[in-house]
Amino acid sequence: MTAIQLAKAEEAEELSRFAEASFVHTFGHIYDPADLAAFLADWNPPARIAAQIADPEWTIALIRGDDGAILGFAKLGPIDFPIPEGHPTGDATELHQLYVAPEAKGTGVAAALMDWGIAWARERASILYLSVFTENPRAQAFYRRYGFTDIGRNPFRVGNHIDEDRIWRLDL
Repeated sequence: MTAIQLAKAEEAEELSRFAEASFVHTFGHIYDPADLAAFLADWNPPARIAAQIADPEWTIALIRGDDGAILGFAKLGPIDFPIPEGHPTGDATELHQLYVAPEAKGTGVAAALMDWGIAWARERASILYLSVFTENPRAQAFYRRYGFTDIGRNPFRVGNHIDEDRIWRLDL
């Protein structure tokens, strides 16, 4: 396993493929295939990832295996979901994605990326938000260990399907 490294523009396509494969592996069985295909085409294309890599408001860090394959990545940046009333957004950032390859789960990749992401967020904000699917207890337990707390609802649409996601907050 390699050390955490910041993503480079030339890795955008590879990151897009990894994110799509991770999403489909974990959640693909939930959705109608047409809804899933349309969502994936618009959700995380290489051009969007490349733009985020170039934007100082965003950061994407990744860890590679000894064979050079991505084992996981974390993406942080501006908040893009509605924060419940009474919770500040001015001095906050969002953990948009923390994805780990199935074969790397339980190896410390997620923890290393989360530790790195929290440190990055602390340099820029006093609050870190994320959204997590209600039917993802493994992720919820992971975030709970870091001190995140559930503060409200975030509907997550994939085509005609709306998931019940929850917004979680960590005071930095």
